[in-house]
Amino acid sequence: MTDHQQRIHPVVEVEAPAPTTPLVPHGSATSEKGSPIQQRPPQRTIPVRPPPPPRKRSCCCKCICWTVSLIVVLLIILGATIGILYLVFRPQLPKYSIDSLRISDLRLNFDMTLYAKFDVKITANNPNKKIGIYYEKGGRLSVWYTNSKLCEGSLPKFYQGHQNITKLEVVLTGQTQSGSTLMSALQEQQQTGQIPLDLKVHAPVAVKLGKLKMRKVKILGECKLVVDSLSANNIISIKASNCKFRLKL
Repeated sequence: MTDHQQRIHPVVEVEAPAPTTPLVPHGSATSEKGSPIQQRPPQRTIPVRPPPPPRKRSCCCKCICWTVSLIVVLLIILGATIGILYLVFRPQLPKYSIDSLRISDLRLNFDMTLYAKFDVKITANNPNKKIGIYYEKGGRLSVWYTNSKLCEGSLPKFYQGHQNITKLEVVLTGQTQSGSTLMSALQEQQQTGQIPLDLKVHAPVAVKLGKLKMRKVKILGECKLVVDSLSANNIISIKASNCKFRLKL
């Protein structure tokens, strides 16, 4: 084989370069410098509904609101008026005391009822400087032993002025059933020299503020007495007396 013979070289196949993965995501654009430009995703438009108009209050609701407001205002005015009247007049309850108690008659009747007649002297004191008191018709005064009413009488109708002291004489009479039992109990109690009696007062009155006469109220009171004897036609000695009174509208 000569030098001029041709040499046979193996043919090497050159592989084509593999395609590279694009650095820019699909659907994005690039700038002039080659850097990717982020594109915002498409936004969804949500329609905004206007708020519903406020409902109108019913006539009934408005009426209730006005009524409650009116009541509150009236209560405030009433409270202020009472407070002003209290500061101006300084009201005080009248005071009462039992001056004397005399038994005119205490005996058993043929029908076994107990008849009693008491004479009571009372002092009524009005300590108010600007308040007068009208004692109306229907006032009652009664004497009790335990739960048995011995006698009862009417209080006189009169007007008591400012800072006035009035002396009252009231005659009380009454008949009580089961007189023999009650008389025996009174006689046994008399031997001890201490007989408990309750004197109760029920007086309808009207208060006068200046020239204004107010509505009627009631004075309720009770005086717990301890006397030494129940002998007829004798002035009884009052050993103890405790009186309490209250006003009832």
